[in-house]
Amino acid sequence: MWHSYEAGKKKGWFKPKEECPDDSYCVTDLNIKWENGSANALLGPSGCGKTTLLNVISGLLKPTRGKVLFDGKDVTALSPEERHIAQVFQFPVTYESMDVFQNLSFPLKNDGWAAAKIDARVKEIIALLDMGEIAHRSMAKLTPADKQKVSLGRGLVRPNTAAVLLDEPLTVIDPKQQWDLRRRLRQVQRQLKLTMIYVTHDQHEALTFADNITVMSLGQISQTGTPEELHSNPANPFIGFFIGSPGMNLLDCALRGDELDFGGFTIPAAQNIKVKVAGCGGSCKLGIRPESVEVAFTPKKDWPEFTLLTVENMGAYKVLTLESGSRRIKSRIPENAAVTEGAKLWVRFPEEQVKIFKDDVRIDG
Repeated sequence: MWHSYEAGKKKGWFKPKEECPDDSYCVTDLNIKWENGSANALLGPSGCGKTTLLNVISGLLKPTRGKVLFDGKDVTALSPEERHIAQVFQFPVTYESMDVFQNLSFPLKNDGWAAAKIDARVKEIIALLDMGEIAHRSMAKLTPADKQKVSLGRGLVRPNTAAVLLDEPLTVIDPKQQWDLRRRLRQVQRQLKLTMIYVTHDQHEALTFADNITVMSLGQISQTGTPEELHSNPANPFIGFFIGSPGMNLLDCALRGDELDFGGFTIPAAQNIKVKVAGCGGSCKLGIRPESVEVAFTPKKDWPEFTLLTVENMGAYKVLTLESGSRRIKSRIPENAAVTEGAKLWVRFPEEQVKIFKDDVRIDG
């Protein structure tokens, strides 16, 4: 069972040690399938097993049990070279004594390519990554972003690359350049129809790069789906909290007659919500996204009263922290809405936006 914690303003989720997988395993019970030519992300907090899984896919690590299949072929015993995997790490891996063109040529020379074919292929990759101005520049004179482009180019230069694995590739990149490089990666993936797996702990990177996201925690898969699926239908409270800015409001509640009792306030329970909660034994965890929490500035029937504690102006919207008794929730409202800390507000949880969780599982139906 996931447990919530709060330390200052930082909230999160953890599992007690006795509920975690066997300490002798970094990743356990995984069954993942990625389609050829797709853009994918492995998303999760630091230490959850993302890089370990990537290294199993590439062949740098051999799984204790289970198989790695490429197009149905068992490659578990094959080396990274035999798997034709390209792996780009957090920090650029290049030959500093060579210029950009020579770095990209080197893998093809090792494969015995003719000079004319090498020249044509390297020029193609340089154009693809928009590196024409630095093609013959010394590596020592490049920015970290350009060096990472070269690392990516080295992974792409072999035309028989089966998959490109990206292990937090933007870590050393200036934030201003991260968006451009991520956009370039996506363009390359689409143009070459490459299978890419992008490892990150940053949900924004994952959601803006990948069509398919696998969220990991404690060496296991929490959920796999599209960005929309993860946001709209989180499989458990961890996904609800981890995906979204801010994360989903998660509140323990109990069914009392026709109302849901949250310990600090109550709301009427719609029939389908009553059925779900009753099926959970009368108590559950209710989840609702901050952007789905409706706010009124004057009293409304059946809308509980809250006190506005803080207002965070995020530019395009404002995030409100609201309190009723011991319960706190967040709401996202338009940037131009006039609100004052300490004011009384009234809230509503639209039935269609509410998710019900019991024992870490979303209750459907």
